[in-house]
Amino acid sequence: MANTEAKRDQFNSQWGFILACIGSAVGMGNIWLFPFRVGQFGGAAFLIPYIIFVIVIGYTGVVEEMCLGRAMRTGPHGAFLKATQMRGNNSGEVIGWIPVIGSLGIAIGYTVVVGWIIRFTVGAFSGSMLAAENSGAYFGAIAGRFSSLPWHIIAIIGCFAIMAAGVSSGIEKVNKVMMPAFFGLFVILAIRVATLPKSIDGYKFLFKTDWSELGDIKTWVYALGQAFFSLSLAGSGTVVYGSYLKDDEDAPTSAKFTAVFDTLAALLAALVIIPAVFVYSLEPSAGPPLMFITMPMIFKEMPAGTLFSIIFFVAVLFAGITSLINLYETPVEMLQQKFKLSRKAALAVVLGLGLVVGLIVEDGNVLGTWMDVISIYIIPIGALLAGIMFFWVCGEDFVLAAVSKGSRKLVPKSYALQGKYVYCGLTLIVYILGIFYGGIG
Repeated sequence: MANTEAKRDQFNSQWGFILACIGSAVGMGNIWLFPFRVGQFGGAAFLIPYIIFVIVIGYTGVVEEMCLGRAMRTGPHGAFLKATQMRGNNSGEVIGWIPVIGSLGIAIGYTVVVGWIIRFTVGAFSGSMLAAENSGAYFGAIAGRFSSLPWHIIAIIGCFAIMAAGVSSGIEKVNKVMMPAFFGLFVILAIRVATLPKSIDGYKFLFKTDWSELGDIKTWVYALGQAFFSLSLAGSGTVVYGSYLKDDEDAPTSAKFTAVFDTLAALLAALVIIPAVFVYSLEPSAGPPLMFITMPMIFKEMPAGTLFSIIFFVAVLFAGITSLINLYETPVEMLQQKFKLSRKAALAVVLGLGLVVGLIVEDGNVLGTWMDVISIYIIPIGALLAGIMFFWVCGEDFVLAAVSKGSRKLVPKSYALQGKYVYCGLTLIVYILGIFYGGIG
């Protein structure tokens, strides 16, 4: 075992690890959902419960997943098995499949979306996207069954090329380029939007403070859901990235920066999208229609729209790719560890499965149902199980030692209690409310 773990690839630096975790967390939820939620639930008032939940979940859940992976030196399947073996049984062997299936399921659907983003990025460069008479029809042409097959394949090939290089030479290097570029490009977009006439109306909608919304339970429910899913808590991706983290790196600090920059990404997206929607008198919306129909309509009207459409979709593509490689890493790592496959062989199996199943769910209507089922019924359970394994099964001494490893200061005993009751309790609530509301993040 020691020999196997000694050969395990690792992140070369803490910032490489942090940027990879930010890349995992920053995704479509930041771009096409967060801005809508802020405007829907009281503007600036929504930020209060959202930031509270980000702090609580980031300190407990994100740190937990990083440290579980690092302590066990394996992804969720192997980590769950090792945790239950500490209690004298092998039940983790079966339970550990749940987060792996959840991660793969989301990755399959996300690949379709990344394929769409690639098509729109190419369309932005070629001019075909803005030349289309009807933006809805332009999107509809690739949102049907087999309509985006070439772009789907390109997304798969791109993942293979990045991931085949390994963790330090592939995943880490790509995130070190794409994540700073994402933030830089969105800052440029935010500045441009701020100079447009009537953008002030968008800022008013976005940051109006309707304190009465804090008395609505839905505000807190959707703030919890947005924070939970935005931080990529699933008992999978952060666990497997944590398994590549060096022992002398500070996990709580890494979690703090991940949460801060994920929140900044969401706020940046809101500062770009909502004011732009108001400038051109369009209806604020959420989801794929916002990104693939509304935003192209905006760029058609915007001066220098071609340039800014390129900036927008390149930035979105970077966010999509960095999230996608994290989602695929969990099943790939499991095949490497459990079945002793080479990395390229594991990638071929997982990405091949992603392509084949992706063709079945490629239709826009089917894809929505697929993603809802996985995100409502599987992802929160994976996160809850990871929390239970770390805080309940491994025990307080293990938790405090794992979190304190590499930390600049010892973690207080209260941390284990917070994780055990607050984080696990919130995760259970996310699962129940997700089913009740039909999805909250």
